Parts: sequence; structure tokens; C-alpha cells
Amino acid sequence: MLDSDTGFVRVLVNRMDGLGWPHLGLEAAPRVEELAAMRVDALVVDLALLGREAWEFVERLAAAAPGMGLVVCTGRSTVAQRVRGLRLGADDWVGKPCHPEEVLARVEAVVRRRKLANGAVEEGPVEAGDLEIRADQFQAFADRRSADLTRREFEVLTLLAHAEGRVLQREEIYQRVWGYTMAHGDRSVDVFIRKVRQKLESVSPAWRYIHTHFGVGYRFDPERRDGSGGPVEAPGAPAETPGAPAERAAAGPAEAAPAFSSQTS
Repeated sequence: MLDSDTGFVRVLVNRMDGLGWPHLGLEAAPRVEELAAMRVDALVVDLALLGREAWEFVERLAAAAPGMGLVVCTGRSTVAQRVRGLRLGADDWVGKPCHPEEVLARVEAVVRRRKLANGAVEEGPVEAGDLEIRADQFQAFADRRSADLTRREFEVLTLLAHAEGRVLQREEIYQRVWGYTMAHGDRSVDVFIRKVRQKLESVSPAWRYIHTHFGVGYRFDPERRDGSGGPVEAPGAPAETPGAPAERAAAGPAEAAPAFSSQTS
């Protein structure tokens, strides 16, 4: 726990002691490298403690410790701030005041997903088209070039790749990657799919990997761009335009979010 609210931390500690969870409380942020070296299952962090360094901290920690669950538990925040934090690598976001049992339940859910994802590390690399998906490195490569995927982008890609050509609905992708039910109108899945596509295209331009089934979801099926390898989209579906207006609009608030402060409304 990285939180200076001693009363809140004390309640969580009592609950964790009762559950037999080993834990460590910090009132000041260590260097990201030091925190990653601790190899903890999850971090509960109040971003207000980090001020303007909060966003960089979330992004760097997600990259340095891809197996660590990150639960933001902080005060009043805007939608833009929450979206930005989740897109930078946070696994969940809880607003204070909150019930400690909910916080611990969310930590359990995040750790459970992390352990499932880490179980894939025991598997060999997945090869598809020019692509090599390596769970041991949380990364995808083509001709030894890294696609530079973020942790969540990698999770989206591996979920689709392991579906073995089956169409996954947006709601299913969101549930299995983000860990909870997708809100009506949430375009996070579409935004992440677009980012993954762009990054895969940058290292493997001769192939298309992720296909859209409009109104349903997405399917992973490597296909050469010259047309060999089977159908691209669902029958009769129009071609998708990268960076469609709805997706650009969905991505906008996260980039425009102000520096984090628990007083921002």
C-alpha cells in the first residue's frame, strides 16, 4: 500500500491481517525500479500522494512490473483522470471514501487475473504470420523487432490469439482483460484494438492479424495483405477505417486529462 492516510491504511491492515495476507505500507513512493524489485502481487496506491508525477509513475510501473496488479484507490477524480490512469496501466480504480472490503475484493480480482496471465508464461511462444507472441516477455515481435506493446495491449492481443480464430465480443474482451462489466458506451476495447493493430502493422506491414466483425467484436486470424489466407471481415461488412472518428473521440479525454490532484473535480 502506498498511502499516507493512516486511518484508511490501519483499517486495511486489520482486514489483511485477518486474511493472513503479507503486506507492506509505504507513505512515500520509492523509485519504480525498487518497487518492481519487491515482486509483490499488487499495489494499492493513492495517486494524490504523487501529485504531478502520478501519471509517469503509473506508466513506468506498468512497464517495469508487468506481473504486478495496480489498484488506484484515491479521492475525488474526473472521468478523464480515471480513463487516463486505466489506459496507462492501472488495473482498477476505486474512489475514496470506500469500503475496505470492496478494496480487498478488487485486489483479489486483480491478483487472480495477474496469476492467470502469468500462467501463460509457462507456454511456448505463439507464432502467427510474421508475429511471435512471447508471454515470458509480455511482448510481440516480428523479425526480432518489438511491437512495444503496453501490458494491457499485450493482454488484449494474447486473449484474441488464444481464441484460435473465434470471434470475441467486445463485452467478453472487456470482462476478461479489465475484469469487470463494460459500461454502456465504453469504447476502451475499440481504442485498444486500434492501438494494437497500429503497432503490429509497424513491425509486420505485410500481414493483417485482427479483423472486425461489426456490431459483434473481433477475431484474430493472420492474413497476408495481398489477399491470400481467407476472408478478412464478416460477410458483407464494410472495410474498417483506421482511427475512425468515434475511436479518436474515445481516446481524446485521456490525453487531455490534467495533472492528478485529489481536489480536482
